Amino acid sequence: MYVYEESHSGTVPMNQSNKDRKPSAENEEERPLIKENAGQPNTHPTQGGERVSQGLAGVRKAAGNNKEMKFTALLHHLTVDLLRESFYSLKRKAAPGVDGVTWQEYEDGLEDRLTDLHDRVHRGAYRAKPSRRVYIEKADGRQRPLAVPAIEDKLVQQAVATILNQIYEEDFLGFWYGFRPGRSQHQALDALSYVLRKKKVNYILDADIRGFFDNLDKDWLVQFVEHRVADPRILRLIRKWLNAGVMEEGEWSETKTGSPQGSVVSPLLANIYLHYAFDLWVNVWRQKWAHGEVAVVRYADDHHLGVSAPDRCRSFLGKLTGTTGNVWTGIASR
Repeated sequence: MYVYEESHSGTVPMNQSNKDRKPSAENEEERPLIKENAGQPNTHPTQGGERVSQGLAGVRKAAGNNKEMKFTALLHHLTVDLLRESFYSLKRKAAPGVDGVTWQEYEDGLEDRLTDLHDRVHRGAYRAKPSRRVYIEKADGRQRPLAVPAIEDKLVQQAVATILNQIYEEDFLGFWYGFRPGRSQHQALDALSYVLRKKKVNYILDADIRGFFDNLDKDWLVQFVEHRVADPRILRLIRKWLNAGVMEEGEWSETKTGSPQGSVVSPLLANIYLHYAFDLWVNVWRQKWAHGEVAVVRYADDHHLGVSAPDRCRSFLGKLTGTTGNVWTGIASR
């Protein structure tokens, strides 16, 4: 096992050599950047696109150099400066959580608030609040539950997501686009358009994991994170958010499964989960078992697979449903 530790004077990768360096995940996907996006960067350094600190740049370099490395010291990157950047990246008109504090109210006396929050996080005195449960109507008339975190939970989650993105943007594969820095729905549509126009595919399989955010297994999620993160303080923060529960009409309830959809850190945690549960698996499938050209485009838990014949779809579905179950699918020919 490789570990990554840091001193306050700089970054010190342990047990690492140049032979461990591998190409970034972006370069592993055969599909080139389409013309419309060729001039755009693949990722931004942080969630909101700000320039990362020298220390975080070191984390990203180490993550790219060695995919087996575990990071044992990450929390010290959560600084007052990063919390401030995280605060100003939040939506200013977002509804408040159970604390009732709005963005504008928290900005009053911001520096003192951030210093206090930073101190509590590093002393282990920070406590995650339950999220406020709200519902929005979906296009089909059903209600989608959303979780609205308290503003300090948003801040700490945003900061931790910025730190973890330095690792996982070096790991994540190039065929998916949802909730990643510098990527968008438009790029996912562009990639799918490229597949239809340029690849030798005649059938598109659309697969969506039903109720993914609400039903993912928390224990497996933490185990997946532990493949790369060995800082116990970061892991404790993630467990706090997963176990904080929700408040609805004044009543607290435990969430035994899932990562609340609507929280700042949930998209990244969901991407980590799917990276190990789906992306790595589908990459092996198309290399070992698929016949002919195969193209994959994923946005969040919505997957599109382009193949040359319907039996390829059936082969994929047979292995996929045997692995994950609970999948709604549709197949369309060109």
